[in-house]
Amino acid sequence: MTGNCMGDQKSQVHSLEGSLSLIPRSWQNVRENANKDLQLVLQRACSLKEPLTDLAHSFDEEWEKAWFQRWQDITKSSISSPFKVKPLKEDKSGLLKKWESNLMELHHSYSKPEFPSYEDKVSLRGLKPLNGRLCILAAKDQDTLRKNESLIPIEWSKIWQTQEEGKIAIEDSEPLTHLNASLNDIESSAASSNSPAEFFEKLKKTKLYRNSKRPLERSSYMQTLDAIELLENAIKESTQIMDKIGIKKGFSDRICSIFQRYRHQDKQLSESNTDSLNVASIAEATVHELDLRISSVLQSTGYQREGNFWEEKSMTEEAADKKRHIAIFTTASLPWMTGTAVNPLFRAAYLAKDGKRKVTLVVPWLCKADQELVYPNHITFESPEEQEYYVHQWLESRVGFKLDFKISFYPGKYAKDKRSILAAGDISEFIPDNEADIAVLEEPEHLTWFHHGKRWTKKFENVIGIVHTNYLEYVKREKNGQLKAFLLKHVNNWVTRIYCNKVIRLSGATQELPNSIVCNVHGVNPKFLEIGQRKAIEKQHGIKVFPKGAYYIGKMVWSKGYRELLDLLAIHKKKLEGLQVDVFGNGEDSKEVQEEAHKLGLAINFNPGIDHADESLHGYKVFINPSTTDVVCTTTAEALAMGKIVVCADHPSNEFFKSFPNCLTYKDSQEFVEKVKQALSSEPLPLTSDQQHVLSWEAATDRFISCSKLDVSQDRNGESLPLVSSRRKRTMPLSMSMAKVKRCVDDGFAFTHYIVSGIEPARIASGAIPGTIHPDEEQCKDLVQAAPHTKYEHL
Repeated sequence: MTGNCMGDQKSQVHSLEGSLSLIPRSWQNVRENANKDLQLVLQRACSLKEPLTDLAHSFDEEWEKAWFQRWQDITKSSISSPFKVKPLKEDKSGLLKKWESNLMELHHSYSKPEFPSYEDKVSLRGLKPLNGRLCILAAKDQDTLRKNESLIPIEWSKIWQTQEEGKIAIEDSEPLTHLNASLNDIESSAASSNSPAEFFEKLKKTKLYRNSKRPLERSSYMQTLDAIELLENAIKESTQIMDKIGIKKGFSDRICSIFQRYRHQDKQLSESNTDSLNVASIAEATVHELDLRISSVLQSTGYQREGNFWEEKSMTEEAADKKRHIAIFTTASLPWMTGTAVNPLFRAAYLAKDGKRKVTLVVPWLCKADQELVYPNHITFESPEEQEYYVHQWLESRVGFKLDFKISFYPGKYAKDKRSILAAGDISEFIPDNEADIAVLEEPEHLTWFHHGKRWTKKFENVIGIVHTNYLEYVKREKNGQLKAFLLKHVNNWVTRIYCNKVIRLSGATQELPNSIVCNVHGVNPKFLEIGQRKAIEKQHGIKVFPKGAYYIGKMVWSKGYRELLDLLAIHKKKLEGLQVDVFGNGEDSKEVQEEAHKLGLAINFNPGIDHADESLHGYKVFINPSTTDVVCTTTAEALAMGKIVVCADHPSNEFFKSFPNCLTYKDSQEFVEKVKQALSSEPLPLTSDQQHVLSWEAATDRFISCSKLDVSQDRNGESLPLVSSRRKRTMPLSMSMAKVKRCVDDGFAFTHYIVSGIEPARIASGAIPGTIHPDEEQCKDLVQAAPHTKYEHL
């Protein structure tokens, strides 16, 4: 019974190996190509025979006389004198000039008192180069030394002079003689061979071949990989490509487990049919894992390789691939001076600054009509390259170091009702699959509301969202705002859950989102810190650095704090008599805001929007920011960096700034008056070096890396992977953990969102711009010219 089972198992194994015989059909082609290569090698070897023979015959008697005369001139010269000998007139072929450098080195290296002198003629056939030095042998001694089999480096201490003959010999050391003998053997074998096979059979019998083969021999017994082990390893190494074609890793694991059972059974059969000498070695191989077996075989053969089964990589390519690829997607771009355009730009620059990461910033590209609506001062661009150049110039003038990141563009459209840019098409396709490592979604809810394409967490290994905007607060100010805010809250939870592994909220002013933490990962432009440092130095010299009063800067829309500012100044007009506030900004509501301020009789001077770092704003002492819709106000951080006093609301969006002594917060309108008077009557304190560092982008980048765990490998669920893989624990086949349940629910949500986002009426009803499932033809042409690798190339 046992014999039948063993026979069946053997037949199963042999049938499996037989099925693999269909795979290496190309070995015949490999053998044919190898024979052709060997023939070329033989032809090359034979081609060396004739020039070497001609070179040997060129040393005739006339040249021997010339060499001997040259050698006498050298040996008779002073030991300390420089080596200066004029070239002989007889040197017509240039051979003496060719050997002159070697003779110079010989003279300088071995000019010692014990160096022998020569009176008799020395055969020039004994003058041989070896490791950049020359050896001189007497003609009759060469045959004697040819019999010496030692391969010892030449030492001048072993050179002796025979007084009777005046000749030179070398005692027990002449490797060049053995090399010449070996080459002569190979030459004679090549001349007498009629085929490559015959030549290599004769080559195996030479001493040179045996000496070269000896260091490669390891032991008398070395195991090799059988067909089942090779097939098991091929399946293990093919998990990536199998995953791309829809075969999950669990299926390949089950196939490998079947092969492991076959290997174990085969080893048991082998143990019962082998002698005691081989049993130990086979049992030892059985204990090892397949990976260790493969490593042992590769090490014994001396073979080394980089990469996996499907791709060969050099060491430099492997080192380059160790860098994390970070793609930062955002919803705005310069010259639109908004937070989602400026902050991601600085983040990309500082993440790529140390050279440890490859960073790509992906920004929207607008058509000419939308550019005229969005960009200030009538700035427009004819091509993405032109806008990219503008962005790089703007940033380089502020950071002070060379930029090392790429800028890519995706098609976008400006939504007038939302006053923001929405993506058109699947923008994740603008990052190649081989660079899809980490995605940073600046405003993740905004980028995924109407996303219809590949799931972000499937495309990228890790997806991190950074919440910039408190959309719920904006929506509440619209008609039917409470209902819209309720629906939007659940939609935001929905899309961030299925498309992000982790969400970073800049402050507690935003809504609670799945897998979210609160951390301010924004910094300020280094120019603002320089302004603050310069103001502190001027103040130490007694210069009045803040001669002006209060101001406010921001996009002129009601939701950016203008409603709160007008209300506070109107209520306490008498208490704040004499206060004049200068406002800088442009926006869709600028006309209404100015009319409202004029109607209330407020002392407000309206000015066009300018850069916050403009020199005209350096003299203001107090920055008033009553906005409660911001998540973290960039202008507040910039004002603090310039050394100004900030008066802002006691709100979660300003929690990060409360630790700064120049930040004065108020809880109600009455306290607002007190804080404004306190700010106008006091002088700001200079920032310490620690406070300046907290505001810098270096510190903000460190906080971002710490929160997002960029230096820790993670799986596609955002969970950290162990440094050393452990064995998988056995579980009940029908058991399902809570993590699997959550994953199944998320997959269901993602599928539902994909279906709904692909229905045009549903998209329009939810607020999408019509026709944005795919970008229009004009934008595709511009983007293909800028990035021809994109999927829109066919358009």
